[in-house]
Amino acid sequence: MVELQLQVPEHLVEQVCDALIGELDALSVSVEDADADTDAERPLFGEPGMPLTGTAWRRSGLRALFTDEPAATDAATLLLAQEWAGDVHLSGLEEVAEQDWVRITQAQFPPVQVSPGFWVVPSWHEPPERGAAVIRLDPGQAFGTGTHPTTLMCLRWIAAQAPAHAPQWRRVLDYGCGSGILAIGAARHGAGGIDAVDIDPAAVHTTRANATNNGVALRCGLPELAQGRYPLVLANILAAPLTLLAPLLCEHVDEGGHLVLAGILQRQAADIAAAYAPWITLQVADAMDGWILMVGRRSGSLSRA
Repeated sequence: MVELQLQVPEHLVEQVCDALIGELDALSVSVEDADADTDAERPLFGEPGMPLTGTAWRRSGLRALFTDEPAATDAATLLLAQEWAGDVHLSGLEEVAEQDWVRITQAQFPPVQVSPGFWVVPSWHEPPERGAAVIRLDPGQAFGTGTHPTTLMCLRWIAAQAPAHAPQWRRVLDYGCGSGILAIGAARHGAGGIDAVDIDPAAVHTTRANATNNGVALRCGLPELAQGRYPLVLANILAAPLTLLAPLLCEHVDEGGHLVLAGILQRQAADIAAAYAPWITLQVADAMDGWILMVGRRSGSLSRA
């Protein structure tokens, strides 16, 4: 295979990518900052939940992969001949050695230890511990693979609290289930009656498939599936939707039950606590890489704001 390397101004990046993929038969196209590792380098993406700072870099480097050199050369010739492509410049052609990309990709995702005796293990690995609680989940299936701090903290909390509280987890709600990893994690630690809901039908499908692959029984569906109150409510989303969902999530928490929230940056703790204060008092229960886990417990009847 051969890689075609181009330097493209910001306003032409989308058009060039469309031409390479849609008309010139590129196998793939990647975009990077042409000024990376220099004084001119600038960040493009903001924090989670924040708007993008731009659609491309001022000077973007495009790398397009082709089956062979003639295909790459033809593509470059046709592209640079377009009137609108006057500011697009050829940086080079480079042969790419054949590699086992599947094996390389898999090597980047080893088993993740959540806590002693609890692992998230991709399908191509054997469990590292005999008798350990294991979730079989492959990266890239949906949000939530055990590697992100928000997911890891939720799983860590479930594992730590299960010895004392799992007998009371006769109903569990995983709101915004993504891959279903939290619901499966709760099931692995003795919970039952698990409802996993998401606004994305693809996430519901993925959760159902992952539950089957892990031999876990749970109900999956859109948010209206969630009915009544639960001794344990889990929601790993982001701060903005968590704020909007405060009344609904609190209404689902049973008396004496726990509400576990993640997807929250440290600087957002006070705002989230204030949003939930009319119903449940939240505390920071864990922190990792700038993210926090907030947990509250309902006592008595819920007031309604």
